[in-house]
Amino acid sequence: MWLGAAACLLATSVAAQADQPVTLSPARTAASADLVDIRTLVPEMTEDIKYAGSDNFVGAPVEGYLAPKCLLKRPVAEALARVEHELRARHMRLKLWDCYRPARAVAHFVRWGHDLHDQRTKAAHYPRLDKSVLLGDYIAPVSGHSRGGTMDLTLQRCDRPGRHCQPLDMGTPFDYFDVRAHTDAPDVTPAQHANRLLLREAMEREGFKNYPLEWWHYTWASEPTPHTIYDVPVE
Repeated sequence: MWLGAAACLLATSVAAQADQPVTLSPARTAASADLVDIRTLVPEMTEDIKYAGSDNFVGAPVEGYLAPKCLLKRPVAEALARVEHELRARHMRLKLWDCYRPARAVAHFVRWGHDLHDQRTKAAHYPRLDKSVLLGDYIAPVSGHSRGGTMDLTLQRCDRPGRHCQPLDMGTPFDYFDVRAHTDAPDVTPAQHANRLLLREAMEREGFKNYPLEWWHYTWASEPTPHTIYDVPVE
């Protein structure tokens, strides 16, 4: 039933990006999509998978998230594991908020974006924007997350044994739709901007590229299926 909605979204994307059409994979399991749980590579990776619960801009669990897990294409997960191991040597760690995102979850976001009466999360996530402008730069009809090569994350500083870690002050929360969340926003403090750059430098060393409108958003530049999206549930 959902595949009809997916086809509509894909048609929109293809029309907008005719030179780079997007294909919806027929894969129905994580294994067939070559999606792996990051914790199979880094068992103690810190995670707070926001869309598996209600602490997110939709204000409810998002379709397709049946478990709070970070799935990624295997080579992307391996690259992220290298970032984590390098950071741990410097008494820092990553904290993951989202990784692979099923296409049906993106459709859920779009439906939420069109429902202008639902303003429950405005104060926390888009206090200075009208909800009507979120579709586009902030909520796209087809997301790079659905390719399994993108993740949302932050950086933590830890004590020397690594048992106690605290997220660095980045100036805004996750999924804060505002110019202050732009990686090089001018109206954050020098310390907050330095923390964003620290994260960006760590990620860039393993080939990850930042989305400039969101300091937390990174995509592996060599992702293996750049024009294929998936609708495998996170479970």
